[in-house]
Amino acid sequence: MNHHTVPDDAAAAHPIRVLLADDHPVVREGLSAMLESAPDITVAGQAASGEEAVTLAGRLRPDIVLLDLRMGGMDGVAATGHILRQAPGSRVVIVTTYESDTDILRAVEEGAAGYLLKGSTRAELIDAVRAAARGETVLTPSLAPKLFRSRTVDAPPLSDRETEVLRLVGQGLTNAAIGTKLFIGEATVKTHLLRAYRKLDVTDRTAAVVTALERGLI
Repeated sequence: MNHHTVPDDAAAAHPIRVLLADDHPVVREGLSAMLESAPDITVAGQAASGEEAVTLAGRLRPDIVLLDLRMGGMDGVAATGHILRQAPGSRVVIVTTYESDTDILRAVEEGAAGYLLKGSTRAELIDAVRAAARGETVLTPSLAPKLFRSRTVDAPPLSDRETEVLRLVGQGLTNAAIGTKLFIGEATVKTHLLRAYRKLDVTDRTAAVVTALERGLI
């Protein structure tokens, strides 16, 4: 019987600590209730504005910040950059009712780990928090068509292997898992990623995937 309780004990000992930021109390309470229903997630704090989210993130150092995009005062995009400077170990996931391409890219360019719609189910929300905590990119499935739309930009020539690596990153694989799948070393995976970053003019894996999708490269 003991072996069945180990995962829950482990989850309780090291839960994923989440900071919620939304200017609507009802939305915050709803998100909080959904998250607290998971044994491995705890809501460490709640903020009613972008400014408050920045202050609390610096103090609480949460694992994940679920951040509303549209708030009075400092919006979610601006808050993202401030939060990641105040609490560099935290990961920001934007939660919003809007699906604007520009806003997705602006948030990701500021360092957001992903983007979720407020209509997401409890299971989708919990899965997204867990994925972000694992270092994965979080993108709501309904946003994919928007991101896949090709732009009239000069797409940099990604190599076949760079494209392959980015596609696997988009599927949530770690560098180690990508290396295993492609039969190459983890260092080689990093090299391909760094080359792709330069060609796409980005600095991290989430931005690389979003930009490559948006340009129709993967």
